[in-house]
Amino acid sequence: MADITLPQYPDALIKSILRSVKTIAMVGASGNDIRPSYFAMMYLLNKGYRIIPVNPSLAGKEILGQKVYASLKDVADAGIGPVDMVDIFRESKYAPDIAREVVAEKDRLGIKVLWMQLGVISEEAEKSGKDAGLTVVMNRCPKIEHGRFSGEIGWMGVNRRVIDNRKPLLFGRGGTLKHG
Repeated sequence: MADITLPQYPDALIKSILRSVKTIAMVGASGNDIRPSYFAMMYLLNKGYRIIPVNPSLAGKEILGQKVYASLKDVADAGIGPVDMVDIFRESKYAPDIAREVVAEKDRLGIKVLWMQLGVISEEAEKSGKDAGLTVVMNRCPKIEHGRFSGEIGWMGVNRRVIDNRKPLLFGRGGTLKHG
């Protein structure tokens, strides 16, 4: 990938998106409860957003009680909508194809925002979205942004209310990380 300057987004824009969006199609949603997309979906559901998971390998199943669709076309064909935002939770190399699908289904679903998760950076996807009149955000997480603006970032995302048997990580002398 060529060196690119990542766009900076004014807080007012991010807040405006998070306030106006009601329904999010999460492309790349996972049913695995240790995956970032799973707890991002859980957080956003708990904050009142409607989440439509899109994952072809889980189509017809449910994630967190929400029916999974194979594609945005399937979401549109099912009459699910409107979808205010599409959140891409896939590797950057898949973002251009997903952006093309977003543009193709934009009018049927009412999509206004194309959002790419942390680490998802694609100038091609960004250009496709902007050329279609979408607001585009990349390399950001709506869960983190929501938590940042609500003051919850320190709690949600750290404590998933799951008990496991892993030893906690502690800091030793000199700030070195070690297992407790």
